[in-house]
Amino acid sequence: MRGLSLLLFITVASDATTDLYVTAASLPPELGVSAAPAVTSPVASRYVPEEYGHPGIALARSAEEPAAPSTEDGESSHQHGGGGYRIVQWEWSYVQTPYIIASWLLVASVAKILFHFSQRFTTAVPESCMLILLGLVLGAVVLIASKKQPYQLDPGLFFLFLLPTIVGDAGYFMPARLFFDNLGAILLYAVVGTLWNAFCTGFCLYGVKMAGVIGLMDFLLFGALISAVDPVAVLAVFEEVHVNETLFIIVFGESLVNDAVTVVLYKVYISFVEVGPGNVHTADYFKGIASFLIVSIGGTLVGLIFAVILAFVTRFTKKVRIIEPLFVFLLVYLAYLTAELFSLSAILSMTFCGIGCKKYVEANISQKSRTTVKYTMKTLASIAETIIFIFLGISAVDKSKWAWDTGLVVSTLIFILVFRAMGVVGQTWFLNWFRLVPLDKIDQVVMSYGGLRGAVAFALVVLLDKEQVKAKDYFVATTIVVVFFTVMFQGLTIKPLVKWLKVPRSTNRKPTINEEIHERAFDHILTAVEDIAGLNGYHHWRDKWEQFDKNYLSKLLLRKSVYHKSELWEAYQKINIRDAISVIDQVKVLIYGVCLDLQVIDTVPGAKIEEELETHHVLAGNLYKPRRRYQSHYSRHFMTVGEKERQDREVFQRNMHNRLESFKSTRYKRHKKDRSQKKAIAQNCSSQCIMGNMFLHMSSDPAVVPVAPEEDKHDPSEPDKDDDVGITFVARKAPETPKERPKSGEI
Repeated sequence: MRGLSLLLFITVASDATTDLYVTAASLPPELGVSAAPAVTSPVASRYVPEEYGHPGIALARSAEEPAAPSTEDGESSHQHGGGGYRIVQWEWSYVQTPYIIASWLLVASVAKILFHFSQRFTTAVPESCMLILLGLVLGAVVLIASKKQPYQLDPGLFFLFLLPTIVGDAGYFMPARLFFDNLGAILLYAVVGTLWNAFCTGFCLYGVKMAGVIGLMDFLLFGALISAVDPVAVLAVFEEVHVNETLFIIVFGESLVNDAVTVVLYKVYISFVEVGPGNVHTADYFKGIASFLIVSIGGTLVGLIFAVILAFVTRFTKKVRIIEPLFVFLLVYLAYLTAELFSLSAILSMTFCGIGCKKYVEANISQKSRTTVKYTMKTLASIAETIIFIFLGISAVDKSKWAWDTGLVVSTLIFILVFRAMGVVGQTWFLNWFRLVPLDKIDQVVMSYGGLRGAVAFALVVLLDKEQVKAKDYFVATTIVVVFFTVMFQGLTIKPLVKWLKVPRSTNRKPTINEEIHERAFDHILTAVEDIAGLNGYHHWRDKWEQFDKNYLSKLLLRKSVYHKSELWEAYQKINIRDAISVIDQVKVLIYGVCLDLQVIDTVPGAKIEEELETHHVLAGNLYKPRRRYQSHYSRHFMTVGEKERQDREVFQRNMHNRLESFKSTRYKRHKKDRSQKKAIAQNCSSQCIMGNMFLHMSSDPAVVPVAPEEDKHDPSEPDKDDDVGITFVARKAPETPKERPKSGEI
């Protein structure tokens, strides 16, 4: 009671002090009452906006007293019936930005749900086209309502937050083997192809518009930003088309790697425009070439350095599993920001960081962390892609940001399509001289038609300075038309084109263990052929890299428990998992962590009860037996092992033990069989000696009576035992008196 009274007194005193301070502050100065200055702290003043009044009074916005309007008599009348406390307040300025963002995302998500209701519409129209159309509708509604367009695709927001989520997801889940198998083709299309398209487009546009006021450097700058294939658009369209893996990885890899070329050309031409074409010297061109090498190689090295750091850190997170996904997100994103910090290729940095760290990170972190990383990255990438395409549509509605030039728009569309096709055909002809599996004409058509442009080009053209680039508004309008044409028209028609040309489609089927073993064996055979022929080819260097990784990198970046697991152990693990899945498929009942007792499962109509019971005993005896059931302690730093993980581990351990026992050598079995035969012969000899001694002993001790064996009392369900002794002996109790002893004829 004393503590409660003290607490009540403190509360009343504080309220009285606040009322006194407010009253004194509101009194007129002629009364001679002055308000003491409020004692404020830096923390309070930091989090209290100035619009809510003096921080000493308005620490709680809900308790703020509104300014009272003066009446004609000079007296103040309070609102709300004289009370200063508001039960409900309108705080739109406080929640405006996050509320608008959440509303945009909600509208886009509902549009996606409605979009996927119609199967025919989904198969014919890509999702990116639907999002752009939705953005156009929303932009028109906002423009009609507010007479202006306050929402735009901000380049800073795009390059620092939206683009990294998409590139990070693509780089982390990139099929590394397929990417490096086609790395030569990707580099050729990304570097040579982008330079070809940029220069040809820029010079041809300058030739067509020579009579205008636009200079050559302006057209070269525009050709550099409009010629690069966009990774966001390619990923959005090609994933829905489901072309084969080779075509997808070449086009998508080109869209990622050509970022270095685009960044260098963009910055070089911007600097040339700033200093003026007449002030450009020969040394500046060589500096541009050196800048390309530094930007591309430097961005790649930054990504690999962060990949090593990430893999090394995850070695020591076994006790704190809950922060494993956080390390993955932060370090991959820091690789992107670090490259931007030094003006390097951020896309290359993030891509190679994801490719380089995935093998080691996936082996170090837990299964729950892997699932968290996967679905969080996919969710963030989907959100970013949705925002990008919607705001592309919204930005196109604002006429104050662009100016129309029909000749420039038509010429740009023709040139990017023609030079893209010419570049692909010429480079593919050169590549087919060195590829084991050449790219045919159908592949070249799809690659030429799949050179999509997207938000990267739009963000770069918006970043141009109108004071230096006079034709910025014309370039913005042309870029919007090019993006809409490639994403919507080519995105709509590429799927029918692929079906008409009968392009091989991708399959979601995972390779079997037999296929993986033969693929590995074929790699070793090709490596041996290159060694015998004295060639240092692709397989030779890949084998050298695998040896280096096994001897050095894996020892450094993998945990000891993971590093010592052999490839045979991994093969056994895959075999056990697939065997368990096949057994479950045969039973037609999904059994994961549920009771295996078939009495609680409804009987399948038409199935035999005996077969079900037999299958039940097989599963209960070989699939899973719980060893320990206990309530694990809770820790907010560690994700406890679930029932499914413990079950999978015990299933694997039991099946591994059974397989190792069954894979014993035939020689050892034969040796064991010979030993058992010798032992049986010895036991037969000893049993005959025992029988003779027993018959001799019977004459002196009649309590031991031999009993003839029965014909067949052996239980077939019991395991077979040694049948060396044919007669069993039963001890009977000897009679107490001589009269009760059996006669000699009773035996």
